[in-house]
Amino acid sequence: MAKYNDIDMQNWRDYSEIITDSLWLIDRRDNSGAHTADYHGNFIPQIPHQLLSRYTKQQDWVLDPFLGSGTTLIEAQRLGRNAVGLELQAQVAEAARQRIASEPAGDSRSLVLTGDSRNFNLAEVMAQHSIKQFQFVLLHPPYWDIIHFSDSPADLANAPTLEQFLADLAAVIENTTQHLEKNRYCAIVIADKYANSQVVPLGFHCMQLFLERGFLLKAILVKNFGETKGKSKSQGIWRYRALASDFYIFKHEYIFIFKKVKQL
Repeated sequence: MAKYNDIDMQNWRDYSEIITDSLWLIDRRDNSGAHTADYHGNFIPQIPHQLLSRYTKQQDWVLDPFLGSGTTLIEAQRLGRNAVGLELQAQVAEAARQRIASEPAGDSRSLVLTGDSRNFNLAEVMAQHSIKQFQFVLLHPPYWDIIHFSDSPADLANAPTLEQFLADLAAVIENTTQHLEKNRYCAIVIADKYANSQVVPLGFHCMQLFLERGFLLKAILVKNFGETKGKSKSQGIWRYRALASDFYIFKHEYIFIFKKVKQL
């Protein structure tokens, strides 16, 4: 058994559901229980399920700085992990809180907080709830300005430039991963975008932010995605545009996994 998960390597063949390849082909999202696809921009539950199964243990603490609909906390709860979710919008946080509360909690604890992940005082909350450190941090930020979530200037989706988006995300990384236990793991789920007739390699820009802060890059996973809400009724026109032009339609996103090997 590794120090960072509950996998019993004496019975490693029993864990066939855990993906160990770098290409993740997932046919459909898990919509069981409290999971819902109604929130525009949330990610599929299988992502946190896989990552938490691989990199955390029972009763570990997980931090999600971009809570959204609460997907990570629901999966953490199901797996017997404790979790903290931080959400910028109060109404979104409340909806997530109710959704998470509708799931059986067992011995797990889930905390939903409202605030700006760039500068939220996590240390104060951790002290109040006797959380020494987090054992995993999972970031699923906006893919810059692809989706409009709010009118708040603190919303990373409203960053006026790529440079500002990356600076804001860097502030989130520093503010959250300072509380990540040394030699434990974090991950970011991100995709590229297309603008001004060229690819903006957003994923690799974000990857670089972690590398600049001394994290070890442990994996680059590529996950498929099919129809999104924004394009669900326009697949034909997107194919027409691609054939008529010189670009390809994005059908993948990245999951970058890092190990923290020094204190920030």
